[in-house]
Amino acid sequence: MLSTLAAAKARLVQASLGTPTTLGRAIARLGFVQADPIRAPARAQDLTLRHRVSAYRAGDLDRRFVRLGIEEDFLYAYGFMPRATLSLLHPRRDRSCAGGIHVPRGLAAEVLAFVRERGTVHPRDLAEAFGTERVVNGWGGLSQATTSALKNLHYYGKLRVAGRRNGVRIYGEAPAYPEAFSPEERMRRVVMLVARILCPISEKSLAGTLHLLTKGAPGLGRLRDAVHALLKSGELEREEIEGCFYLWPAGVKAIKPAETARVVRFLSPFDPLVWDRRRFEHLWGWQYRFEAYTKAPRRRFGYYAMPLLFGNDVIGWVNVSAARGSLACEVGYATRAPKGRAFREAFDAEVARMAEFLSLAQAEK
Repeated sequence: MLSTLAAAKARLVQASLGTPTTLGRAIARLGFVQADPIRAPARAQDLTLRHRVSAYRAGDLDRRFVRLGIEEDFLYAYGFMPRATLSLLHPRRDRSCAGGIHVPRGLAAEVLAFVRERGTVHPRDLAEAFGTERVVNGWGGLSQATTSALKNLHYYGKLRVAGRRNGVRIYGEAPAYPEAFSPEERMRRVVMLVARILCPISEKSLAGTLHLLTKGAPGLGRLRDAVHALLKSGELEREEIEGCFYLWPAGVKAIKPAETARVVRFLSPFDPLVWDRRRFEHLWGWQYRFEAYTKAPRRRFGYYAMPLLFGNDVIGWVNVSAARGSLACEVGYATRAPKGRAFREAFDAEVARMAEFLSLAQAEK
């Protein structure tokens, strides 16, 4: 039973972090790791994995990507996932094509043929072969037409990310994805997956994520029917905490708040612990915002402010910068800085872990 905010926070922290393990097992356990290209001081996927993988170093995911056999695709956001998760997303329906089966046309068909001929392709190879014509992207800016074609072919399962070179995606042809599940079963499995990744997730947040989920897996069944069936079968549990109903997979071990170690962690802005901003505000009583795309004069937290977790509480944020082999941390607090030696020692230990993760020789307070 969650019963109180304190118990809910303890369950969230323990269920999400668990015990550090190998990279392959961590990705399988998480089911999805959100990606982001900004490095401040490292990319989001690396910052997320460092808390969950033993002796993890920035860039390990890229270096081990091919050997681990993991995939990149879109769930409720773009990221890395085991193939078990990928199987829930394909084949994706294309309403503009007969029978919902996507058929590449024009430049996309030419790009697909080019990839099939070459085996694997760097986006730069396409620019050299097809030119650098630009089109409007989903953000309202301009992207190369070949880049847009690659992303579209990837989304509809014609291509997959075969590896990365200096952070750039290398594409190869994807296998044919079978129709493994009915729309209702796909929805049931996706709901359980998301409930596990963001455990516990509020009913409102799950409903609000439906639009993003249907981008990742169009052709799903009805969310409300799936949740009702999962609650009835006992696979999902539900409880009200101070006016908010939360869902989580059955069997997630209840944790007493006092059992959680008073450890400091700098979290990625996209970490599953803080991804649900509605839950964040409800549990920790303040609003956190990711401000990398906010104009500097309007920022409150900083360009890449990472939530600062102490035990079961997110008490503030930290901006970390690395220059000339040193690590510098600028800290802000939602209310006031904790007093006492325990926090200072825990904070210093996290700074040391961050420096090691970044392969820096030293750190500055």
